[in-house]
Amino acid sequence: MRKSALFNRLAVLPLALISVFAQAAEETEATLNAYAAGYVAGFTCSATFNGNKNAEQIREHELGGIYPLIAERVEQLTAEVNQQHKWVRVKYDNGARERISVWRPKLGCVDLPVGATLEAERHLANPFATSPTPAPDSGAPWQLDETPLTEAQQQALAAVVEQAFSKHYGAGARTSAVIVATPEHLLAERYLEGFTPETAQRTWSVAKSIGASVIGAAAYQRLLEVSEPAALANWSHPADPRAAITLENLLHMASGLDSNQAGNRTDRVYMGGGLVSDTATETALEVTPGERWKYANNDTMLALRTLRERFATLDDYLRFPFVALLDKIGMQHTYLETDWQGDFILSSQVWTTARDLARLGVLHLNNGVWHGEQLLPEDWLAYISSEAPAQPPTGSPGYGAQWWLYNERFPELPDDTIAARGNRGQFLVIIPSRNLIVVRRGYDFAGQAGFNEHDFTRDVLRALATKTAQ
Repeated sequence: MRKSALFNRLAVLPLALISVFAQAAEETEATLNAYAAGYVAGFTCSATFNGNKNAEQIREHELGGIYPLIAERVEQLTAEVNQQHKWVRVKYDNGARERISVWRPKLGCVDLPVGATLEAERHLANPFATSPTPAPDSGAPWQLDETPLTEAQQQALAAVVEQAFSKHYGAGARTSAVIVATPEHLLAERYLEGFTPETAQRTWSVAKSIGASVIGAAAYQRLLEVSEPAALANWSHPADPRAAITLENLLHMASGLDSNQAGNRTDRVYMGGGLVSDTATETALEVTPGERWKYANNDTMLALRTLRERFATLDDYLRFPFVALLDKIGMQHTYLETDWQGDFILSSQVWTTARDLARLGVLHLNNGVWHGEQLLPEDWLAYISSEAPAQPPTGSPGYGAQWWLYNERFPELPDDTIAARGNRGQFLVIIPSRNLIVVRRGYDFAGQAGFNEHDFTRDVLRALATKTAQ
C-alpha cells in the first residue's frame, strides 16, 4: 500500500471513536420514542434560539443524516415552537406524552425529563436572565481588510476551501463553514448559503476541548489542581476506590470507569432528559485509574462536575465559564448547555460559531493571554498537547488532555498539531509551529465517510506554501 493511501486511512479511523455507534443495550420502544422526541425538541430549540435557523434548515441539517437508532422515528415527529417564551414541545406516542426543551440566555436549551411539563421551567437556574442579545460579530481580533498572503497563496487556498464544500474530503461530508486564520488575520472564511458568522451550530465533541479550557481557567485561578483527586461527593465513602480518580485522569480519558461498550453513547443524558449526577457519577471502576485510555463522554462530564463542586452556589458555577473565559475573548455567540439540574454537558452540548472556535484557537496560540490578560496557565498549551500516559490504539491520533494529537504518527502534518474533533465533522485544528488555526463545521451524514480533516489541513498547509502563481 502506498504511504499516502495508508495515512488517508489512518486519518479516518479515529472518527469511529466519535461518530460510529456500536451496538448498545437494547432500549424499550417507550425509551426510543422518548429519545426521538427529545432529540427533535432539543435540536429544534437550540437551532432556533442559539443558531437563528428556520424550520427548513433545521429539518435538513439538524434532523437529517443522524443516528440510525432514532432517525426513522425523528422523521415522524413535529415540533411546536413558542417564539415568545422560547420553548419547544414535541408530542409523541399518539399525543399521550411530550418532551419539552426550554431556552435560557447564554445557557441555550435544556431538555426537561420525561414526564415533566412546562411548569418545571420556573425551577431552572437562569443566572443570565437579563443578559442582552449578543451584538453582531465584530471580527475582532482579526484585521479583516488585510491579508499577508500573496496572490498565488490566496488562489491556492481558495481552491482548497472550494474542495471543502464538495465531496472531495468525504462522501458523506456536508460542510457549513471553514475558517483558516492566524491570530492577526482571517486567511480564508466561507459559509454554506444561509449561514453567517453569527450562525451557531452544535460542536458535538469539540465541546470537550472547550471544557478543558474552562478547567484551565479554573486552574489558573487556583480553584483546583489537575493532579488532585476529583473528590466528588458521590465518591466520598471511605471504602470507595473511585476516590483515587484524579481530575487529570478524567482529562486524559483514563478514569477507569465503566462507560459501556461505546463510551460515546450517553443517549440518556444527550436526548433522554437524564442527569449527569444520575449517570456519570454512578458508574463503577473497571480498571485502575490511569491504566487505560478509553474515549468516554462521562469522563468529560465528570471533569466539569469536579469544578462544580468547588463552587458554593450553582449560579456562581454557571457564570464562571463566561466570566473567566468566553466573554473575555469575545465568544459572544457561544452557548454552554446544561442538564435540568445545572450540570454542563460539556462533552457535546455546546453551540458556537466558526469564528468563536477560531478565537479559542487564538487564545491557545497566545499561550492563554488575551489583550495582555492571562486567562489560562502559561503552560496550558504544552499541558494539553502532552501525550497522556495511556494512549489510543495505533492508527488513531494520540491524546493529550481532551485534545487529539497529530504527532509523529502523521508525518504530513507538523508534530505539534492538535485538534478538537466532533461528530458530524466538527474540527478546530491548532498548529503552533505555523501560528495557524483551521476550523471546519459540518453536518456529515451518519454511516458515510465523513470529512477528512487530516487531508484538508495538509492541503491548507501546502496552499500556504505556494511560491508562484499556478
